[in-house]
Amino acid sequence: MEEHHCCFYSKMLSKFSFGSFLIILSLFLMFRLLYVLYRCGKPFPKGASTSFSTLIVLGSGGHTAEMLSLLSVLRMDRYTPRFYIAAATDNMSLHKARSFEDSLAHKPSAVKESSLQYAQIYRSREVGQSYVTSVWTTLVAIVHALWLMIRIRPQVILCNGPGTCIPLCGIAFLFKVLGIRWSSIFYVESVARVKKLSLSGLLLYKLRMADQFFVQWPHLQKQYPRAHYVGCLM
Repeated sequence: MEEHHCCFYSKMLSKFSFGSFLIILSLFLMFRLLYVLYRCGKPFPKGASTSFSTLIVLGSGGHTAEMLSLLSVLRMDRYTPRFYIAAATDNMSLHKARSFEDSLAHKPSAVKESSLQYAQIYRSREVGQSYVTSVWTTLVAIVHALWLMIRIRPQVILCNGPGTCIPLCGIAFLFKVLGIRWSSIFYVESVARVKKLSLSGLLLYKLRMADQFFVQWPHLQKQYPRAHYVGCLM
């Protein structure tokens, strides 16, 4: 009889301990999520580094041209080392990025070649790809994005619309919540988006993943009040 009671109490204690662990974990994650949402968009604390490791997401269809135009007006010495990422099927964007960096070589803000890295990432779904097969490619893309984020661990992420930025930004946001790494996400919506946001922009805006969200048309700022209107950057 005593053995039966001991076994019963042991099971109850085990269930209670597991239940307590789940409650504590849930409260921790909720607290971290609220903290991240509160802190997002706040300026870097005093004493922060004068330069930040930066991940720059490039994309076809004009995204790369817009991003390089944006980079040309920034103080590039503050965004180093720099990591350029483009889709695995995008053969031109990284070439343009290298040409852009070569054009900075003669400027005082030029950085060493070792501070520049270029990488490609798998797409979640290609144009015209069936939704059935895209399940597998999406999983592969997420795992690849996770590996890249662990390897790069950027302090700043710059993106402007390509779909390849979604898994990277999603993982960066998850790292914030878990307290692994704080990556400030700056999203600039494409100038081609006049009346509504792109799917990438809409996801980052609605899910509050971007620390700062910029649009290039005043109509969009009225429609999405948390966005900042900066005028046309091209």
